[in-house]
Amino acid sequence: MGPALTQLYALMPAMFDHEGTWVGHYRHLSESGELLDEHDSRVECALPDETDVVFRQTNHFTWVDGRTLNYGFEGSLLNNQLWFDTPTFSGGAWQTEAGIIMLSLDRKDLPDQKFVEVIVMGANTNHRVRTWYYFENGICYKRTLCTEQRVT
Repeated sequence: MGPALTQLYALMPAMFDHEGTWVGHYRHLSESGELLDEHDSRVECALPDETDVVFRQTNHFTWVDGRTLNYGFEGSLLNNQLWFDTPTFSGGAWQTEAGIIMLSLDRKDLPDQKFVEVIVMGANTNHRVRTWYYFENGICYKRTLCTEQRVT
């Protein structure tokens, strides 16, 4: 393990349990609980041993009507966090004492909006759940619930 991954491990050892390919299902809900959208997912998480990149994620989403969306992003270490800076969002991730991964990300493409993500790993490390909370001007207006299983 190189110096960048060694530093990531010191800050966020639970991140190493997230490496691999995950299949799952996303459900987007309004604040009142109404189903807004849902789709299947294939998410690939890698921990490359590179100086500037310690996390790489590629998302493949598929809807029942045949629509697809594919995109990826990378993270690096900054100020003792896993930091993301993409065309649409920027912000950091950290690990709680209980091994839960937290992210707080500001939207660049939607002013006054941000989202917070919570990732909880199952005890066998092959199942995880993720929840997003979307805020506009400080008010939560949407949530996303995701259940995933590791396939590789």
